[in-house]
Amino acid sequence: MLKPEALTILIDTREQKPAVLKLSNDGRELSSRRCSLYSGDYSVKGLERQVAIERKSLPDLMGCIGRDRDRFERELVRLRGIPTRAIVVEAEWQDIEEGNYRSKVDPNAAIGSLMGWIASGVPVVMAGNAERAGVFIARMLYITARRRYNELKGLV
Repeated sequence: MLKPEALTILIDTREQKPAVLKLSNDGRELSSRRCSLYSGDYSVKGLERQVAIERKSLPDLMGCIGRDRDRFERELVRLRGIPTRAIVVEAEWQDIEEGNYRSKVDPNAAIGSLMGWIASGVPVVMAGNAERAGVFIARMLYITARRRYNELKGLV
């Protein structure tokens, strides 16, 4: 079985304040290093074209829906080329529905954009806050690596 300590989590160099990546709220932080990633903010060493996770704070998400939409749509095209992909948001659906953010983006337009991304094959995980986002990202990366490890082990 693949142990979490065997992984090296890759964090994109453009990620300004990286998430704390633990498999549980009270667990040890996973080993990581900074590098330039093809897609997303987080991946696993050796699986860069297999798993990519984009993390968004609520203000950043609103920017991607509004003023930075064209740039982010190009990022989504790259993400769709990765078998395991997701956007992990440090907010709740309710925050968006109620417009609990500083942006001119209409809440209905924001929900519509998120639903459109989901419909196009990019899951959106609403983590609630930064700490939970780090746990969700770590779990998704570890589970993806473990599944790939087991698939390859079965070929031997």
